[in-house]
Amino acid sequence: MNFKLGISFIITCLVLIFIFQNTAVIEIKFLLWSLTMSRSLLILIFVGVGIIVGWSLKGHVSFNVKEPKG
Repeated sequence: MNFKLGISFIITCLVLIFIFQNTAVIEIKFLLWSLTMSRSLLILIFVGVGIIVGWSLKGHVSFNVKEPKG
């Protein structure tokens, strides 16, 4: 098994365990806006946003890296 794949699998399992243990309903307030939702859904949304931002930044950084001339 690939090392990165194994680490990704372990992290995914830990995130899922964390989400399933935090199912309480919470109220989120931001300025004049208020929303009631499950804590696990909020965590899942933030993990998804983090993955998308990470992929976007990795693609941007790897695209801008220039190879040395030799």
